[in-house]
Amino acid sequence: MNDRHTTYFRVEKGSPSEEELAALTVVLLARAAAAGVPAPAAEPSRPLARWRRLERATGFGGPRSWRRAA
Repeated sequence: MNDRHTTYFRVEKGSPSEEELAALTVVLLARAAAAGVPAPAAEPSRPLARWRRLERATGFGGPRSWRRAA
């Protein structure tokens, strides 16, 4: 193997043309470039309350509400 060339991927099966290898190289480089760019920061959202207010709950739960509680 020549010292100037480094193998980044190899073809396991088949014989792709130079155009197909170039297209594959473009796709892989585009994915690598996209992975290196951090996503834009989203606006900080308000923390979501994991509790519920009992004063807003209805008084009647239904005849089979005990099944949903489990």
